Amino acid sequence: MTLFWRKLAMAVTGLFLCLFLVVHLSANALLLLPEASAQPLYNGYSEFLRESPVIKVVAYLLYLAILLHVVYAALVTRTNQKARPDHYRARDLRANSTWASQNMGWLGVVLLIFIVIHLVNFWSRIKLGIGAEVGLDAAGRKDVYEVTYSLFQNPYYVAFYSVLMLPLGYHLHHGLRAGFRSLGFHHREGLRRLDRFSTLYAVVVALGFAIIPLVVFLR
Repeated sequence: MTLFWRKLAMAVTGLFLCLFLVVHLSANALLLLPEASAQPLYNGYSEFLRESPVIKVVAYLLYLAILLHVVYAALVTRTNQKARPDHYRARDLRANSTWASQNMGWLGVVLLIFIVIHLVNFWSRIKLGIGAEVGLDAAGRKDVYEVTYSLFQNPYYVAFYSVLMLPLGYHLHHGLRAGFRSLGFHHREGLRRLDRFSTLYAVVVALGFAIIPLVVFLR
């Protein structure tokens, strides 16, 4: 597969993940409601995700998108490193790219570690039954709200979760712009607007995910 197609695959999977993050953040925002409202809404939403055939297909696409994004990111990074002579590499990076673009690989590694830990604490316990048993709420549904709420009472996990949203923000800010460029979007005025939108998107998503566990912990 050529470099062009690898970048295209990265762009498509990355933009799909950006869309998923908006939906995921919207769901997490339910945790900010009073418990009497948040618990049934959050558990109802979680049950819908587990039971809907359409959402199950989307979930498998999500897992596939994460895997492909990681694989193609590694391949593109390796190809770029091989193509750039060593004595030009450091100078060109400083002159022609931002800090985030220079460190997208490391940012991606950090985020991959976060995703694995996040899945171990939530997905494996709720979907696979690994770890402590998940209780039921008053309606007889898996009490995912209690699982999440309890985890956000752990100060170490809250600190880990919130701090890791900083590299997420940097990754999203550069990745969103790069993704559209890889899809052939090169309109000058459009790119300026895209830059502003990318900044706004990255700040809202990263800050939103960082604030929610802090609010739950302090409450």
